[in-house]
Amino acid sequence: MQWFKPASLVIVAAAVLLGAQLVAQQTNEDLPAAPSAVAQPKPAKPVPAKAPGENQTPAPRDQASTSQPEAGAPSAADSSAPKTDDSTFRTTVNEVPVVFTVTDKHNHYVRDLSQGDFKVLDDGRPVEEIRSFRRETDLPLRVGLLIDSSSSVRGRFKFEQESAIEFLNQTIRPRYDQAFILGFDSSLEITQEFTDNSELLSKGIRSLRPGNSTRLYDALYYACRERLLSRQESVAVRKAIVLITDGDDNSSRTTREEAIDMALRANVIVYTISTNFPGYSESSKYDKILERIADATGGRWFLPFQITDVANAFAQIQADLRSQYALAYRPADFRHDGRYRTIEIDAEHKGLKVHSRHGYYAPTE
Repeated sequence: MQWFKPASLVIVAAAVLLGAQLVAQQTNEDLPAAPSAVAQPKPAKPVPAKAPGENQTPAPRDQASTSQPEAGAPSAADSSAPKTDDSTFRTTVNEVPVVFTVTDKHNHYVRDLSQGDFKVLDDGRPVEEIRSFRRETDLPLRVGLLIDSSSSVRGRFKFEQESAIEFLNQTIRPRYDQAFILGFDSSLEITQEFTDNSELLSKGIRSLRPGNSTRLYDALYYACRERLLSRQESVAVRKAIVLITDGDDNSSRTTREEAIDMALRANVIVYTISTNFPGYSESSKYDKILERIADATGGRWFLPFQITDVANAFAQIQADLRSQYALAYRPADFRHDGRYRTIEIDAEHKGLKVHSRHGYYAPTE
């Protein structure tokens, strides 16, 4: 038998190491961020953000967990992983979960409807089967509070901080719900990671200071991807973001639609609270942006007419999170093609309005 010389062993080892690095690069591709990402080149990744409280936590900022699978596409390892929330498709029956609320013509919540009171269309076709239906008023909450700290909101910043603190004090239940705080201007800063401690959350909100330009879309994209999509849960939870901003974005590399698409992948409901004062010349344009974000993700858009109405908006969001329905259905003609598919839920009774996300991404395997 002929033995390898030491120099040959070094060459072989180097080749193996190089091959492993190439495989790692291939498996660490970023998640696509838009419906067109399936057929088109991947969009540019947002600029890395400032480390969250660099002296407080070692968590990296804007460095995505690129090894995470797309929402709705469980990996082969899922069978041994802890049970995650119901946004994950079941590989055997292809169930699509949807959370929604219903209001009447007076904008009051309707909480006593049954499965037969709704008609569901998937990609324009009646669903094959509704597998489950339930009223959900008590699921654990995972809430991200995103606060615009740019110079454009400086005049009402203090009141918004205090209203947000009151909202979290009333909403986050110890040992059950959790929230995190993210401030954004020209950078993104996590001032408090997920916790159920109201004092820490209040401190995180009060530590925010008005800054310069605004990275609204980057903030929403990052919060959905790095704090909600990648987070593993042992039980079913309800994921939501409350976004307080004037809607102006002048620094993001992520687009509005990419941010919305990431919220859909993470199965996150986004509630937006406008900080614009009525009569401002640009407010209509920016408020439509906030309405678009909320409507696309199944959330609601709030336009306070005066500063004291901000607290009322928070109260309505709290009521919304405790007044939800959840159903899971099996689509007709379903394919594992990664394509964006639309969802339409209609109430059979006149005068009722259903608030839900408008679509989802099919799994790819």
